[in-house]
Amino acid sequence: MTGQTPHSREHSEGRQVGRDAAHWARYVETLEVGQGSVAPNVQGRRVVGPLQGFGKMWQKTYTARLEGASASPSEVVEAWRTRFPELSGFGEKGFRVPSGGLVPGAVALLGGLSGVMVLYSDEESFTYMTPEGHPFSGWITFSAHRDQDATTVARAHLLIRANDPLYELMMPLGLHRLEDRTWQRTLRNVAAYFGADDAEVETRVVCVDPGRQWHRYKNIRHNALILSALHAITTPLRRTRRHHARSVGAVREPPRRPET
Repeated sequence: MTGQTPHSREHSEGRQVGRDAAHWARYVETLEVGQGSVAPNVQGRRVVGPLQGFGKMWQKTYTARLEGASASPSEVVEAWRTRFPELSGFGEKGFRVPSGGLVPGAVALLGGLSGVMVLYSDEESFTYMTPEGHPFSGWITFSAHRDQDATTVARAHLLIRANDPLYELMMPLGLHRLEDRTWQRTLRNVAAYFGADDAEVETRVVCVDPGRQWHRYKNIRHNALILSALHAITTPLRRTRRHHARSVGAVREPPRRPET
């Protein structure tokens, strides 16, 4: 796992204090998807934080006050985690949860394009980290808390960079807007799930670092859009080769001797 982490870690005499280490994903060099899943843009990829991205660094925060709802912050986080495909609007096909659920280290697939790894999960929050080739390198943390009026507030917090030059070019052309709409919709769905149908989503966007990391331009070799397009274009060729290989094998197969 590379880069910094979205939760601060304190050490005293070589031991971690504060959050339980069991809530963190174990270190892995590369990601592995569940058995039976086909995800070439996720399998074997590394997870990447904002330090490994190419574009400007953005901090995005979306919040919704669940006025009138009796749910505690921990109840909101639990429902959000267990019903994530529904509440996010991705659906079960758009966000495929592994059989073990969204536990630390689990890898969920985003349609056929990319995926996320669960970096952290406890009763207060859970965090996703993106792999190489995803539009963004970074983290997104989902949490809930009570404000000064004792109202439960649901929150999605992103710290991201565009992963490569192509995605960076797409940011002002609609990728920013798409990302905002995705999490604004999610916050409205979470609020509605707990009966706060009229909740308004507050959006705060800050450019933390306006510089681009030009030495990361080679990230484009993992670009999921490009690789998926190439895979689709070459599908007929691969089918032809497989058919030819089967035909040649059938011709070369010696005839069976009759049984005596």
